[in-house]
Amino acid sequence: TSHSFLFLYVHLASICKYLKNPSNTRDKRSKKLVPAFFFLSLSFCLPDSKDCILEPLSLPESPGGTTTSVDSPSVPCIFCEEHFPVAEQDKLLKHMIIEHKIVIADVKLVADFQRYILYWRKRFSEQPVTDFCSVIRINSTAPFEEQDNYFLLCDVLPEDRILREELQKQRLKEILEQQQQERNDTSFHGICMFCSEEFLGNRSVLLNHMAREHAFNIGLPDNIVNCNEFLCTLQKKLDNLQCLYCEKTFRDKNTLKDHMRKKQHRRINPKNKEYDRFYVINYLELGKSWEEVQLEDDQELLDHQEDDWSDWEEHPASAVCLFCEKQAETIEKLYVHMEDAHEFDLPKIKSELGLNFYQQVKLVNFIRRQIHQGRCYGCCVKFSSKADLRFHMEENKHTSLLPERKIWDQLEYYFPTYENDTLLCTLSDSESDLTAQEHNEHVPIISEDTSKLQALKQSSILNQLLLQESLKN
Repeated sequence: TSHSFLFLYVHLASICKYLKNPSNTRDKRSKKLVPAFFFLSLSFCLPDSKDCILEPLSLPESPGGTTTSVDSPSVPCIFCEEHFPVAEQDKLLKHMIIEHKIVIADVKLVADFQRYILYWRKRFSEQPVTDFCSVIRINSTAPFEEQDNYFLLCDVLPEDRILREELQKQRLKEILEQQQQERNDTSFHGICMFCSEEFLGNRSVLLNHMAREHAFNIGLPDNIVNCNEFLCTLQKKLDNLQCLYCEKTFRDKNTLKDHMRKKQHRRINPKNKEYDRFYVINYLELGKSWEEVQLEDDQELLDHQEDDWSDWEEHPASAVCLFCEKQAETIEKLYVHMEDAHEFDLPKIKSELGLNFYQQVKLVNFIRRQIHQGRCYGCCVKFSSKADLRFHMEENKHTSLLPERKIWDQLEYYFPTYENDTLLCTLSDSESDLTAQEHNEHVPIISEDTSKLQALKQSSILNQLLLQESLKN
């Protein structure tokens, strides 16, 4: 039973996200039911006992901080006269979903829950609930008497969206006024949580002391609001022998102090949402936490950096010799070095053999692999060191003694021996090279007479080629 109800609520939240996409809903204020393709078809029925439902139900907690009281310290139900304390809004939400089958989407994003409820209580008294809420049918495949309709109130409705934004603006205004008041306050009195030293005047004196003397930094004073409440919350955790960062509890105060000092835990847990209400950044944009706002700022900075090429300095890539560790900034210098030091003239070899770009790539990769493996490609003798190999090849002039084309002109040498081989990027691939290669490889093709197909099959040259291939295999 408990798992079933939890499953129901999760699906209600999923449908809420679906409805918030404008492309998925046509008329947000229509009295019609939500289209059937996203009806919930659940095979369970809610039990009669409400106690069984209340126990596993988990709804979002109220936003941090105290809500502004309009008429009374309690919040009424939208539909009935039941009242609940402002600090216990989760009980009101449970009451509304069970008694009145209404779900409020993204309740954590409502800046002032009390004002929000009072507004919709008035509106629902003026018009039917179906004018504002989407209707979700539960147990749609069950008999009619076992089916239930749930009502979803979310910011897909323009009126709800505007209300949430106005409440957010009002809350931000109140927070900024509170922050300015704390900035100018000179009657602050606080005690350091680590050395018990007293501070008078402005809150920044205590915060700067803890950051400077105890390496405990909770942020710049100007970024914090409701500072007294924040410090009391932290002090209460320390009085309960709880680490502020990992939130583990210890047996005595000395053990806690040693732990926070040795583990460098003299900081608050950034993942603890309890602290969000004490930072102004969390009130700036509707539905965005400090992490999301900071991520946007970082992304904007990165985008700006990517667009700014004014200070770009291009550093030429150095190509490495095929036979030694010599590097040259230009391919021309490298060609001169290989010809002078190793008697290997790559442009001349390319011209004599009529190599196109891809054949040059294969040749370079072949030579790189042979040298890497310590093998002379001229005589296939293998050496234990590259120095011995280089001496042998230069002494016997094997650097220019290339093997037959069929040895190195293989598909496997399309893959570079070294991933960062800059020489491959500097090889010539001009159209003139390709044109010359195409001219050399131009062979006239004469079609065979297909009028006598049987005779053609017996006399075709393909028979000879297949025979030669089979003999090779």
